[in-house]
Amino acid sequence: MMGLAPNKTSNLADVVERILDKGLVINADIAVSIAGTELLGIKIRATLASFETAAKYGLELPSGTNLNAPGWKEASVTKMACPECGNRRDEKLLIQEGCHVCGWSSPMQSLPLIRPPSDSYD
Repeated sequence: MMGLAPNKTSNLADVVERILDKGLVINADIAVSIAGTELLGIKIRATLASFETAAKYGLELPSGTNLNAPGWKEASVTKMACPECGNRRDEKLLIQEGCHVCGWSSPMQSLPLIRPPSDSYD
């Protein structure tokens, strides 16, 4: 099971995955002044995030982005990480079917199905 403590051994792939998953925003204001008079002012706003994260936070996407593409439909599906291996999968499928990577099965699968009583009287 994954703990809450930060992982001490991270490789570049883990760092890039975390940045794309959470997003990274860089704001920089650069001003060149001589004797109190601003000669040059530059404002930089840069965002680095996956399209899924950008859509989730409502970030403005580049013009010409096709929002009807199949990838956007998948981005709108809520994903959840498997408690055993961390594989991200559709939340409903993970709860119903379990994880196809490590074989983890949801406790919901072992619960008995309770059916409402029948309204017919014999």
